[in-house]
Amino acid sequence: MNQPSVPLLGPVKIRELAAKLNIRPTKTLGQNFVHDAGTVRRIVRDAGVEAGDHVVEVGPGLGSLTLAILETGAIVSAIEIDPPLAQALPSTVAEVQPESAARIAVTNRDAMEVASVAYLALPPVLEATEDFVPKHLVANLPYNVAVPILLTLLQTLPTLETVTVMVQLEVADRLAAEPGSKTYGVPSVKAHWYADVWRGAKISRNVFWPVPNVDSALVHMRRHPEPVGVPRSDVFDVVDAAFAQRRKTLRQALSTWAGSAARAEEILRDAGVDPSLRGEKLTIDDFISIAQSFTKVS
Repeated sequence: MNQPSVPLLGPVKIRELAAKLNIRPTKTLGQNFVHDAGTVRRIVRDAGVEAGDHVVEVGPGLGSLTLAILETGAIVSAIEIDPPLAQALPSTVAEVQPESAARIAVTNRDAMEVASVAYLALPPVLEATEDFVPKHLVANLPYNVAVPILLTLLQTLPTLETVTVMVQLEVADRLAAEPGSKTYGVPSVKAHWYADVWRGAKISRNVFWPVPNVDSALVHMRRHPEPVGVPRSDVFDVVDAAFAQRRKTLRQALSTWAGSAARAEEILRDAGVDPSLRGEKLTIDDFISIAQSFTKVS
C-alpha cells in the first residue's frame, strides 16, 4: 500500500511552530516532540487505526502524531495539559491538513483527571450526529506519568479496545514483562488486569526534539473482559502489598495486609499459592485468587 501524501511535521516545521508559540520543551511536562514522519506513521499503522475510528490521544504536543492519526480518516479527541499547545493544535491541523480540521477536538486538562468520556472534547464532525466512543488510545506519553495515565484511562474509558503508546524503553519493558522476570512488577500485573500486553518496536531517541537521554519503545494492549467476582481495588491492594517488599516471601510481604503472617499463609494456601514464593512469580490470576480467598478465609 502506498503511503498517503498528506503533509506531516518535519524537524523544521516543529521548530517553527515551537518558536511561533514561544514553547520551550520542559522536563516537567515530559515534552519531547516527534519530528519523524516514518515513526508516527508506523505507530498509527501498528495501532490498526482505520477511517472512522474514534481515537483518544494524550499529550499531542505540536501535533506530529495527531496528523498521522488524522490522515487515516480517523476522528481524534486529544487531551493536552499545556494550555498554549492545546489552543494551537486545531489551528495547526487546519493549516497543515485542512481536510482533517473537523475531525479533531482538544481538551485542555490533565489526563489523570479524565473520569469518563464526558470529559473529552467532541470533534465538530460528530456534534450533530453521534457521540464520541473511543476505540483506540494512541499516544506518545510523558515518561514520568505513563503508567498512571494508562491505568487511569483503561479504567475510565471502558470502550477502549486497543492501546498503542510510545514510552521510555524501561517503562515499556516493565509493562510488558511476564512473571519471573526482573522487570515484572506492579505496572505489569495491573496492566494485565485490563488487557493482553506486549512490547512493540524500539524507537530511537533521535526522532525527538529535544533529544531525550533514553530510547523509547511501543507498547501494545488489547483489552480483554475484566475478571468478575472480585473488585479490582481488592486485587490491586494485594498486588501493591506483594511488591512493596518484593524481596520477601508472600507469607511475609502480605502479613500486614492479611493481619498476620499466619493468616497470610492461610489465605495463600486456600488460593493454591505457595507462601514461599515472591510476588514476581505470580500471574494476575494468582492475585485474583488471593483476593477471593481473603474474603473466604475471613
